[in-house]
Parts: sequence; C-alpha cells; structure tokens
Amino acid sequence: MGKPTGFLEFTRELPSKRPVAERKLDYKEIDIDLSFEQVQTHNAARCMDCGIPFCHNGCPLGNIIPEFNDAVYENNWGLAYEILSSTNNFPEFTGRICPAPCEASCVLGINKPPVTIEYIEKSIIEYAFLNGYVKPLQIDEKDRTGKKVAVIGGGPAGLAAAAQLNKAGHWVTVYERADQVGGLLRYGIPDFKLEKWTIDRRVEVMKAEGITFKTGVNVGEAISGSELLDQYDLVMLSGGSTVARGINKTWDGKDVIGWDTYLNKGVHPAMEFLSQQNKRNANIDRVHDHRGMAYKNGELLATGKHVVVIGGGDTGSDCIGTSNRHSAASVTQVEVMPEPPKDRHPGTPWPLWPNMKRTSTSHDEGCERFWSISVKEFIGDGEKLTHLRIADIVLTVVDGKAQNVEQNERVVPCDLALIAAGFLHPQREGLLSQLAEQGLEFDNRGNVLSDDYQTGIDKVFVAGDMRRGQSLVVWAISEGREAARAADCYLNGGTSKLEAKAKSMFAVV
Repeated sequence: MGKPTGFLEFTRELPSKRPVAERKLDYKEIDIDLSFEQVQTHNAARCMDCGIPFCHNGCPLGNIIPEFNDAVYENNWGLAYEILSSTNNFPEFTGRICPAPCEASCVLGINKPPVTIEYIEKSIIEYAFLNGYVKPLQIDEKDRTGKKVAVIGGGPAGLAAAAQLNKAGHWVTVYERADQVGGLLRYGIPDFKLEKWTIDRRVEVMKAEGITFKTGVNVGEAISGSELLDQYDLVMLSGGSTVARGINKTWDGKDVIGWDTYLNKGVHPAMEFLSQQNKRNANIDRVHDHRGMAYKNGELLATGKHVVVIGGGDTGSDCIGTSNRHSAASVTQVEVMPEPPKDRHPGTPWPLWPNMKRTSTSHDEGCERFWSISVKEFIGDGEKLTHLRIADIVLTVVDGKAQNVEQNERVVPCDLALIAAGFLHPQREGLLSQLAEQGLEFDNRGNVLSDDYQTGIDKVFVAGDMRRGQSLVVWAISEGREAARAADCYLNGGTSKLEAKAKSMFAVV
C-alpha cells in the first residue's frame, strides 16, 4: 500500500495530453508526463490497504502491484524497479499501451477511480533507465548451459522468452523476418502511442546480455524447419497471428459485394496502412511490410480521402489517429457490434474486465463512430473504390421473436477502407507447414497446438498469439515467460533455473 489515507486525500491523476491541433502535426507520444515526485506523493499514495489485492488477478503477468506502489510512495525507486522487473520484462511497453486490466480489478475502483497502476509502471521503468538501474545481466561463462535455443519471431512474446531463456544460461538466437525486431510493437502500434526508441533501448540491453538477433531472415525459406531442429537444442515459435480477418461476409453470412474487386484497390488491411507509416517515420524501407512481405499497392496515404475504418477495436483507433495525421477529408469508424454502455455493464461487474464504451485519444482528434453496422457492398469504377453501402443492424420483434434485421440502407463516400477486424491465426505456409510434416499440430482455430507450451515435436515450443490467438501485448509477454519456464525445464531435464531464481527474488522482496 501507499499512504494509509491517500485514497481519501487524493484523486486519480493521469498525464495531460498535448493539444489536438499540435499533436496531429507529428507522430510523437502525446502524454505530457507528470513529475516523478507527483507520481510518488499522489498516485502511488492512493494504493490502499485493501487486504486482498485483486489487481494481481487482473494482471496477466501477476505483477506485485501493491508492493511496487508502496516502494514508490516511500521514494525507494530502486526497490520498485526490482519488484516490477521480477515479473515483467518490458514495463516500458505495458506502461504505455496496456489497457490495464489490473486497474479494472483494483479494489479502490469499486466506488472510486482506481489507482493509476499502468502509469506508475511507466514511471518506475523510466526512472530506472534515467538513473542507471537498468543494466545488462552479466552471465558468467560457467553459468552457461551450452544449450542453444532459436526463438522464431521478435515480437513481445519472443523477446520475453529470449530474455528469460538467456537468464537461465542458454545461448539464444532470435530470428525476425522483418528488418527490425519488435513485431507489432514496431510495425503495428503507431509512434504516437509507442515511440520506437523504447524498443531500440531494450534491444541494446538484450544484446549486451548475450542474445543474438538475426533480422531479415524468413525462417522456412532462408533456413528450413529441419535445419533449425538440427542446429538447435530447442526451437521457440513466437511468430504471432498474422493472417488478417477479411470482411467478405456480412454479419449474417451473406457475401459482401465488391470485396474481390476492390481488395487492394482502395480496400486494405489495417496493418499494411499502419506499418507503412511507422516505416515512413523511421525513414526506412517501405517495400516490405511488418511480416517482411512485399507491399502490393505502393504508398498508402489517407490524405484528402474519405476514410472508413471497419472495426471498433484498438487497431481501428490507430488507423483513425494515423488518418487524421495524414489530413484525411473525413474519418468514419463502423463496428458490427452494438454500442457498449458508457459505464460498466452489470453483466461484467467488478473485478471483471468491464464491457463499456471506450474513447481513445485518436477519437478525440476527430472521427464519426457508428455501431451495429452491416457492410454490404464496396462500390467503385472497377479500378478504385469510391463508396461503401452500409445498413444499420436493428433488434426487432418479428412474428413474436426478437431478431436482428437490416434497416436504413445507404451509400457513404469512401476512397479508402481499412479493415481492422483482427487476425485469424498464424501463417501456415513456410515454417509451420514444414514442421507439420514432423508432428506439429493445429487446433480448430488454426493456432499451434501445445501441452504446457510444448508442441507435438518434443524440442519445439510455442508462445504468444501463435498459440493462444491474437491477444494483448501483456498476454504475449506472459506467454513468453511461461513458455520459457517450460522450455527451461525441458532443457534441464525437469528442473527450472528460472523458477529457482524467481523464488529467491520473491524471498528478497
């Protein structure tokens, strides 16, 4: 806890945002950070003596939240960093882009605004970097196991697995088919939410710890699955869920007219649009996308266009913010699901993740939002998209039964339709197909099947979206850590060095 009466004395305080007119002109992060003193004396002070900290349950990583809050309140930032880093390899990422399920479970949140756990995380790690607490782990040669591990995919799951397996003394090589590591941290999340120097800074620490990174290597082509199994003692698959969901079907299963005609002629996957802009910001190659695959359609820009973002989640929000920075003529977001309530729905009571309407900073910059929308047709001249035919999905009583029907069908201007409908499963072609010939299996959703992160091939493990399906960055980090624990047990014949180190760390805490 923090100050015993802090939750009574102080209100929840988050950083203010840069003015909309200013931030739409660049891709810098939009927060105006609070001082470390403010975080200590007000935010951390609000952590109450709740008895049972449900925030632990809300956090996929099991972060030891009350303890690091208390350390911050006591101005012991070094201890706060030790506690936080014992469970979270990358608080600089989760402290910026996590939706903070821990805060939804905060006991104070029952009848008051919850503690600003996510922002305290960010403050701890930034204080730690600023004051030299973050140092590369020096592993003595005698503590090296001699075992070699290949991590396939340099996103948050792969990076977390690599960091943990290296900590256990194994030699780790991370293969990434894009030109830089980070996965969707690098080429999916816009810079105005996560500037990429945060990734570069962490990768430099990991390199200094002995981890090898090989970028621009499409495993399955440059090196086959059989070669991997021959060269390494263990292979960790963490390539993510990369096959995007299309909208070739309406909400009730009918064909969306014009999908085949205008796909890549004005209708584009959100990730192609977002990854291009991140590469544009970094002034690097824009020939290949976040998967290392060649772009099909040249430069994608929203400038002067009527943009319709199809999908109401975080990726859709990212498309809105990017389109606004391109100076789009208009930005509209449509979502097939009904509009959520403004406040927590009774069906998702505390401490569950609440079903409620969320408005992002991108929405604040300018966007029309529509809910319960059916996309029926893409319309154009055969070469380029010009309009979208949509209809409202309305719950109506028909013959005494409640059912959804379409009403108010209409045509809206649309020069650029961005599909932000999520991902289905990992790419099967290439490495996974090769490994499938040797025993790799898939579940009914197309993800890699595993038992305690171990696949049907003994020495092949899997973590992250490739195993569980698309999810949050915090879940990817958790998956990477847990898969590394299982892999370490396998490499050591059933005993995990990581578990022993974790127990000693908790004993100190």
